[in-house]
Amino acid sequence: MSQNFAFSLAATDGTARTGEIRTPRGTIRTPAFMPVGTAATVKAMMPESVASTGADILLGNTYHLMLRPTAERIDALGGLHRFMNWDKPILTDSGGFQVMSLASLRKLTEDGVTFKSHIDGSEHRLTPERSMEIQRLLGSDIVMCFDECPALPADRARIEESMRLSMRWAARSRAAFGDRPGHALFGIQQGGLEEDLRAESARALRDIGFEGYAIGGLAVGEGQEAMFSVLDYAPGQLPQDKPRYLMGVGKPDDIVGAVKRGVDMMDCVLPSRSGRTGQAFTRRGVVNIKNARHADDPRPLDADCGCPACRNYSRAYLHHVFRSGEMISGMLLTWHNLQYYQDLMQGMRDAIRAGRFADWEAEFHANRAGGDIAPL
Repeated sequence: MSQNFAFSLAATDGTARTGEIRTPRGTIRTPAFMPVGTAATVKAMMPESVASTGADILLGNTYHLMLRPTAERIDALGGLHRFMNWDKPILTDSGGFQVMSLASLRKLTEDGVTFKSHIDGSEHRLTPERSMEIQRLLGSDIVMCFDECPALPADRARIEESMRLSMRWAARSRAAFGDRPGHALFGIQQGGLEEDLRAESARALRDIGFEGYAIGGLAVGEGQEAMFSVLDYAPGQLPQDKPRYLMGVGKPDDIVGAVKRGVDMMDCVLPSRSGRTGQAFTRRGVVNIKNARHADDPRPLDADCGCPACRNYSRAYLHHVFRSGEMISGMLLTWHNLQYYQDLMQGMRDAIRAGRFADWEAEFHANRAGGDIAPL
């Protein structure tokens, strides 16, 4: 197991928890939201701007980076942190989710997956061992096991077969990861919406032993109600003294519901993707800046937000630059959204420490239910 990587809980409130993940590259405050830097960049953002929002860690994507510019090239240039000018921790996913989404372009065997690049059609192969090698070349602080993640809905037999394959791959990932002080390997629980299969997966992962544990196979088409029903039990199936990471989630109310149920880490492309398409998350709900009602609106997006978009620009200006197709639109709205998400996480951390998470959650939902209706 890795040295110089540690997780500690500072407080709990019901099943919600707050604490710290300590790594040689810095401390990650939990619950934590990880902005997604798929291709070694958070789209429309400078690294220092991402850091200014309060982000302690970024996510990079093994699949995309192995294809372009290649892990070997990044390694030769000093590793992913130097390459993208980010000196805080980086988590990389294993590439499994992206490869599995290629359905018609892949061939799955016990050994791994052969697939064709979406960029140029070239053929590549990913196995647990190759995924570990790529993530080592990238220099990831937190490495994810190679797994298979079927889309939902799927029949039980398919989920069971996939989960057991992922557990065999998890053991191979652990062996291939080796002894890397200062770096951590996370196992990924699978099992779809089946509680007994999730329990079997959790037992297998605990027997192997990991520095952290992810809840995979959710946010893949099942809907929030089904996701929450799984999260009512899945975090509790995993070790209490290790970080729990819910992959690919999500909208603000998804995140709040996940933290309420004991999740420590999340990631999602939504803040940056929404920013580029004219959507801004605020404490009173989502603002669609493209709408004509904002054309003469002198207010900020959110009067309580300290990001540059809210401090320095009106809704009218943001509406104008979005309608004009100016790059600054995506930059400012993404910055705002990332700030909103980090403020959301800080609010939950503070509420858990104070033992008032239930009150905080009620206020969160009440504010959003009120809508974006403040008068001009």
